[in-house]
Amino acid sequence: MKIICIGRNYIDHAKELNNPIPKEPVFFLKPDTALLPKKNPFVYPSFSKNVQHEVEIVIKINRLGKHIEEKFAHKYYNEIGVGVDFTARDIQQECKEKGLPWEKAKAFDGSAPTSNFVSIKQFKDINNLGFSLQVNGEIKQQGNTKDMLFNFNQIVAYISKFFTLKIGDIIYTGTPAGVSPVQINDRIECFIEDKKLLSFNVK
Repeated sequence: MKIICIGRNYIDHAKELNNPIPKEPVFFLKPDTALLPKKNPFVYPSFSKNVQHEVEIVIKINRLGKHIEEKFAHKYYNEIGVGVDFTARDIQQECKEKGLPWEKAKAFDGSAPTSNFVSIKQFKDINNLGFSLQVNGEIKQQGNTKDMLFNFNQIVAYISKFFTLKIGDIIYTGTPAGVSPVQINDRIECFIEDKKLLSFNVK
């Protein structure tokens, strides 16, 4: 399975990192070893001093597809979850300054904690869906899918131009503003609307 991550999909987040606003979806990959096993803590990596949380709505692909038209893209997923795209911001910045790829800042082991997936039928409108992340009970990030530059169907259609999407692939769809560093002993909790779907500790 593939973990595909969309970058800069919320204007406020792009601005807070001084990144240009993309005219088409920006994406990168994480390996399956980036998934955090259920009930495991996130282990702070020894190679970074600035690991930041990025909460995202995650969609799960349920059928094989290539060159998917946007009008049919909704047929390729029927479940969503919430996840955290952990980023070693100091490592990422070093790579950017050298013009190098920055997978090691984004795709390291355990960098993609992901909740269980739930049916999109549980929600009135997935294109107007609130989600949030709390650290030690304090809200750090709040977003709504209506603010995405590229919606779920546009993302699926675009990615499928380049990659065959397979059953079980998951797509992180971008993070809102409010990213900040995590610390050892933090408690992370992630919500879709008022439903807590993901929680874990930082060790």
